[in-house]
Formats: sequence, C-alpha cells, structure tokens
Amino acid sequence: MLQYNSKQKIIAQTINSDTSLSQWRDWKWQLRHTVRSVESFEKLLGVQFDHDEKSTLIKTLSKFPLSITPYYLSLIDTDDYKNDPIYKQSFPVISETLITDHEMKDPLAEDKDSPVKGVTHRYPDRVLLQVSNTCAMYCRHCTRKRKVGDMDSIPCTEEISLGIDYIRKTPVVRDVLLSGGDPLLLSDENIDWILTELHNIPHVEIVRIGTRIPVVLPYRITDSLIDVLKKHPPLWINTHFNHPKELTSSSKEAVRKLADAGIPLGNQTVLLAGINDCPEIIKKLVHQLVKNRIRPYYLYQCDLSEGLDHFRTPVGKGVEIMERLIGHTSGFAVPTYVIDAPGGGGKIRVMPQYLISWSTNKVILRNYEGVITSYTEPTDYDSITCDRNCDTCKLNTELDDASEYKAIGIEKLLLDWDKTVSLIPEDNERISRRENEH
Repeated sequence: MLQYNSKQKIIAQTINSDTSLSQWRDWKWQLRHTVRSVESFEKLLGVQFDHDEKSTLIKTLSKFPLSITPYYLSLIDTDDYKNDPIYKQSFPVISETLITDHEMKDPLAEDKDSPVKGVTHRYPDRVLLQVSNTCAMYCRHCTRKRKVGDMDSIPCTEEISLGIDYIRKTPVVRDVLLSGGDPLLLSDENIDWILTELHNIPHVEIVRIGTRIPVVLPYRITDSLIDVLKKHPPLWINTHFNHPKELTSSSKEAVRKLADAGIPLGNQTVLLAGINDCPEIIKKLVHQLVKNRIRPYYLYQCDLSEGLDHFRTPVGKGVEIMERLIGHTSGFAVPTYVIDAPGGGGKIRVMPQYLISWSTNKVILRNYEGVITSYTEPTDYDSITCDRNCDTCKLNTELDDASEYKAIGIEKLLLDWDKTVSLIPEDNERISRRENEH
C-alpha cells in the first residue's frame, strides 16, 4: 500500500498542518501547491541560500520560471541537494542565463516547419500537435523553454481545432504525436475530445502522447483518465525518465495502470551532464524501465536551446554509453542514441560502428567484445529491380492500405525507378560556378 514517506509528510504538513495523505495524492492539490519561488523551496525543504546566491537564482527565474510539484520536490536529497539529480533537473542555476553563440530559442526549427499554429510537420507521414504549454514541473533542460509557462501562448480550443483540421486535410499523415507542455495536464474531457477527433480521421493510424506526468506528477494517472485513454486504441505513450531515482513506488504504480490498460509505453531520456552521463546510471535506468514494462526508445543528446550549455555532454560520452549497453544487456533495453539536428533536420542516429569493411563477397564486422568476424554474401541472389510495375513483380505486393509518397533524401538515390544520381545543396559553389560559366 502506498503511503507517505517521512519527507513527504514534512513537506505536506509544512504546506498545511491538516494535509491528509488523500490530499497529497490528489494531483489537483499537488498543482495548487506547486513550488514557484526560491522562498517556497527554502521553506519546504528546510534549506537556506546565502544572499548573493539567492539574488542570482531570482535573476534566473525572471527569464526561465520555476515550477516543481511537492511530490517531485520530496525526491531531493537535502543532505547533498546540489549534487542531487532531481534538484539539478528542477531547480535553476545562474548558468541558464549564459546564452552562448550557438544556442537558439527554437533549435529544432519547429516554428518554421509549422504549416498552421501548433502543428510541426517535419517528417513525411507524421506530425506533432502541440496541445498544451503547461507542465507540472518545468524541466531546466527543456528544449521548448521559449514557450513553456508562457500564459500568452497556451493553445486554445480553436487553435487545437485548426491543427486537427490540418491533419484531416493532409491524408499523408498516419501518425500524430500529442505534445506540449504536457498533454496529460488537460482535463479528461479535453483529452477525450482530442483523441476522439483524431480517431475519427480515417488516415490517422496511431496517436502518441509525450508526457512527463508519470515522473513528476504520477497521481494524475487516475482511474478516470485510464478509462478515457482505453477508449482510443491504438494509443502509445512515451514517458521521460532520466534517472533511476525517478522510478518511485508512486511512478511505478502510475505506469502499471497504463500498461495494464494495454497502452504500449516507451521512454525518452535526455543525456545530461552531472545527472546521468554515466554508463552504470543509464544501464540501471533501462533495466528499471523494462522491469516496469517501459521500453527505452531514445537517448537524446541535449539540444542547443538557450541556457543549456552546462547540461550538454560531448557526443563521445553518448557513444561510450551505447558501447556499454549494446551486447551487455537485452537488446530491447537498448535505446537509440540520437541528435535532433539543429535547424529542423530531424533525429540523426549516432551509434557505435560495427560494420568495419566489405567487399563484393564478404562484410567484415565486429561485435561488442571486439571480436572481428566475416559474413559471406549470397552467391546466387536474384536481385529484383523495381520499375514500379507491381502487377508483374515477383514479390507479393497485395498490401492493404499501402500508399506511395514522394521519395526524398537517401531513399531517392536507392530507388531503381528514380533516375536521380546525386543530391546537391542549393548553395554548392562548384555547381553555381558551372551554371554561371554557361
């Protein structure tokens, strides 16, 4: 049975001496008592900043606001709070105000890839629909710090409707990701309305929700919310656990409810300096995730958003962590390490290299131990050249609901029926010179 721990009880009774366990476990009570000031933080945790440090913290909050649920606050180790991974993810430091030359307000160019307000359409068959700018806890490493907490840019019903209408009119879209802020901070009724609208669009095959609620406000995963989510399969949910310490009895209970409802769960972890940039921490995290029926999905390199330089690690650290996972634990426990390309290029996989070399007849590979081996190519492979004439193809091409879209990128070069030989950037100096000469 879930109960108060001693720190939770102290925090709850500091907020109000009559606070009951049922109130503590009420997600709306948690939101009403969210910590939004340095003074509240000091009072509830019993810590004290000196005058100069407090002044710098307040300066930081004037640019990037503070919001921590009492629940998440209770996870901080007050004996060593400045080294605590919960503290570092939720509480400001003056480094956030130091904006380097390479940092950007919108590093992923989400606003530029937005055909209508609230929609980011970057990949051919899927879109991101931003349905909230509000979070239960403002992560200090957030890539959308330009929007989260901005009361002037909270999507209204009309804006969300415009986004849904864009999806309805764009038949290539088969996958919709609901993001924010946090979609699960919407009311049950609003969530039900959005999911109903999307599932009534014939070409939308799946809907995903990206949320940190199970991590920072697990009490939001109520039975009534589960009843709403269960109505709209196929629905996928991606959580955002960054450290094993976040997998508490309450968060485990929240994800148990989701998993028992038949909702597939994934997890997106951000690699953060001084928090989880250690192979052993990440290995412990992924093991705890799969134990709780959450499949590790992505390990993100920290984005180039403003004020995040102190969170970023060298890419080599991420590759080192992947080397310590691949082959050393279950394959489904290994996330994909990605860099979300600045400027809107999308997620680029950055993984250790296991293909060493190849010839006409063999490929040379290495395994996680450093063993080098060869794989012999087939001697009698009957290559099928695609001319897009499916009626005469030897393969079974009776694919229900199959659709074609315009090929782009590397895929375009690999197609047998496309005559494109190379992809050349528009500002290529050699090609410009050639054109000018003729």
